[in-house]
Amino acid sequence: MRKPRWSHGWDRPSVADMTAQRQANRELVERVFARMAAGDTRALTEAMAEHVAWTFPGGWSWSGTWSPKAVVLRELLRPLLAQFTDYRMAADLVLADGDRVVVQARGNGTTVRGDAYEQTYCLILRLADGLITEIVEHCDTALVERTLVRP
Repeated sequence: MRKPRWSHGWDRPSVADMTAQRQANRELVERVFARMAAGDTRALTEAMAEHVAWTFPGGWSWSGTWSPKAVVLRELLRPLLAQFTDYRMAADLVLADGDRVVVQARGNGTTVRGDAYEQTYCLILRLADGLITEIVEHCDTALVERTLVRP
Protein backbone atom coordinates (compact mmCIF):
# COMPACT_ATOMS: atom_id res chain seq x y z
CA MET A 1 0.00 0.00 0.00
CA ARG A 2 1.33 3.43 -0.95
CA LYS A 3 1.67 6.14 1.66
CA PRO A 4 -0.56 9.18 1.10
CA ARG A 5 1.31 12.12 -0.38
CA TRP A 6 0.88 15.83 0.21
CA SER A 7 -0.12 17.86 -2.83
CA HIS A 8 3.46 19.16 -3.08
CA GLY A 9 4.78 15.61 -3.43
CA TRP A 10 6.22 15.04 0.06
CA ASP A 11 5.28 11.96 2.02
CA ARG A 12 2.71 12.76 4.66
CA PRO A 13 4.27 12.41 8.11
CA SER A 14 2.64 9.94 10.46
CA VAL A 15 0.68 11.13 13.47
CA ALA A 16 3.45 9.70 15.67
CA ASP A 17 6.08 11.67 13.73
CA MET A 18 4.04 14.87 14.00
CA THR A 19 3.52 14.33 17.73
CA ALA A 20 7.24 13.70 18.25
CA GLN A 21 8.14 16.83 16.25
CA ARG A 22 5.66 18.94 18.19
CA GLN A 23 7.03 17.63 21.51
CA ALA A 24 10.67 18.14 20.47
CA ASN A 25 9.94 21.70 19.33
CA ARG A 26 8.13 22.51 22.56
CA GLU A 27 10.91 21.06 24.71
CA LEU A 28 13.58 23.00 22.82
CA VAL A 29 11.71 26.27 23.31
CA GLU A 30 11.06 25.51 26.99
CA ARG A 31 14.82 24.92 27.50
CA VAL A 32 15.66 28.18 25.73
CA PHE A 33 13.23 30.17 27.88
CA ALA A 34 14.40 28.48 31.09
CA ARG A 35 17.92 29.70 30.31
CA MET A 36 16.64 33.18 29.44
CA ALA A 37 14.69 33.32 32.71
CA ALA A 38 18.01 32.68 34.46
CA GLY A 39 19.57 35.64 32.60
CA ASP A 40 21.27 33.77 29.74
CA THR A 41 20.21 35.90 26.75
CA ARG A 42 22.49 33.86 24.44
CA ALA A 43 20.08 30.93 24.69
CA LEU A 44 17.78 32.30 22.01
CA THR A 45 20.50 33.19 19.54
CA GLU A 46 22.16 29.79 19.96
CA ALA A 47 18.86 28.16 18.99
CA MET A 48 18.46 30.23 15.80
CA ALA A 49 19.10 28.88 12.32
CA GLU A 50 21.50 30.86 10.13
CA HIS A 51 18.58 31.87 7.89
CA VAL A 52 16.30 33.00 10.75
CA ALA A 53 13.92 35.93 10.19
CA TRP A 54 12.74 38.13 13.09
CA THR A 55 9.63 40.25 12.45
CA PHE A 56 7.85 42.99 14.36
CA PRO A 57 4.49 43.17 12.56
CA GLY A 58 2.25 46.19 12.28
CA GLY A 59 2.66 49.84 11.48
CA TRP A 60 4.71 51.14 14.41
CA SER A 61 8.24 52.53 14.31
CA TRP A 62 9.95 49.16 14.89
CA SER A 63 7.91 47.24 12.27
CA GLY A 64 10.05 45.25 9.91
CA THR A 65 11.95 42.02 9.39
CA TRP A 66 15.60 41.31 10.16
CA SER A 67 17.30 38.37 8.42
CA PRO A 68 19.55 36.32 8.29
CA LYS A 69 21.01 35.55 11.74
CA ALA A 70 24.07 37.80 11.29
CA VAL A 71 21.76 40.76 10.58
CA VAL A 72 19.45 39.84 13.48
CA LEU A 73 22.43 39.88 15.83
CA ARG A 74 24.22 42.93 14.42
CA GLU A 75 21.26 45.21 13.67
CA LEU A 76 18.64 44.14 16.22
CA LEU A 77 19.68 42.09 19.22
CA ARG A 78 23.12 43.46 20.11
CA PRO A 79 22.01 47.13 19.90
CA LEU A 80 18.80 46.27 21.74
CA LEU A 81 20.44 44.37 24.59
CA ALA A 82 23.12 47.09 24.91
CA GLN A 83 20.31 49.31 26.21
CA PHE A 84 19.93 47.12 29.33
CA THR A 85 22.06 46.59 32.42
CA ASP A 86 20.15 43.36 33.00
CA TYR A 87 17.36 41.54 31.19
CA ARG A 88 15.45 38.29 31.66
CA MET A 89 12.53 36.70 29.82
CA ALA A 90 10.38 33.89 31.19
CA ALA A 91 7.71 31.83 29.44
CA ASP A 92 4.29 31.70 31.07
CA LEU A 93 2.74 29.50 28.39
CA VAL A 94 4.21 27.37 25.59
CA LEU A 95 1.93 25.84 22.94
CA ALA A 96 3.19 23.74 20.05
CA ASP A 97 1.54 22.57 16.84
CA GLY A 98 3.61 21.08 14.05
CA ASP A 99 6.52 23.36 13.24
CA ARG A 100 5.09 26.31 15.21
CA VAL A 101 5.53 27.13 18.88
CA VAL A 102 3.68 30.04 20.50
CA VAL A 103 5.10 31.53 23.68
CA GLN A 104 3.37 33.94 26.04
CA ALA A 105 6.21 35.49 28.02
CA ARG A 106 7.23 38.22 30.45
CA GLY A 107 10.41 40.22 30.16
CA ASN A 108 11.93 42.39 32.83
CA GLY A 109 15.08 44.36 33.19
CA THR A 110 16.61 47.75 33.80
CA THR A 111 17.75 50.07 31.05
CA VAL A 112 21.13 51.80 31.13
CA ARG A 113 19.17 55.00 31.96
CA GLY A 114 17.77 53.28 35.05
CA ASP A 115 14.24 52.76 33.71
CA ALA A 116 12.36 49.61 34.71
CA TYR A 117 11.30 47.52 31.73
CA GLU A 118 8.37 45.18 32.38
CA GLN A 119 7.26 43.75 29.02
CA THR A 120 4.71 41.18 27.88
CA TYR A 121 5.19 39.14 24.71
CA CYS A 122 3.49 36.76 22.36
CA LEU A 123 6.16 35.14 20.22
CA ILE A 124 5.28 32.90 17.31
CA LEU A 125 8.25 30.69 16.44
CA ARG A 126 8.74 28.39 13.48
CA LEU A 127 11.26 25.57 13.83
CA ALA A 128 12.99 23.23 11.41
CA ASP A 129 15.62 20.61 12.14
CA GLY A 130 15.78 21.64 15.80
CA LEU A 131 16.45 25.33 15.11
CA ILE A 132 14.31 28.47 15.14
CA THR A 133 13.83 29.71 11.58
CA GLU A 134 11.26 32.46 12.18
CA ILE A 135 10.23 34.71 15.07
CA VAL A 136 7.20 36.99 14.96
CA GLU A 137 7.18 39.18 18.06
CA HIS A 138 4.09 40.89 19.44
CA CYS A 139 4.68 43.11 22.46
CA ASP A 140 3.63 46.29 24.28
CA THR A 141 4.67 48.69 21.53
CA ALA A 142 3.93 51.81 23.60
CA LEU A 143 6.39 50.62 26.26
CA VAL A 144 9.06 49.94 23.63
CA GLU A 145 8.68 53.37 22.04
CA ARG A 146 8.61 55.11 25.42
CA THR A 147 11.60 53.28 26.90
CA LEU A 148 13.96 52.08 24.15
CA VAL A 149 15.81 53.49 21.14
CA ARG A 150 15.19 51.67 17.86
CA PRO A 151 18.37 49.92 16.75
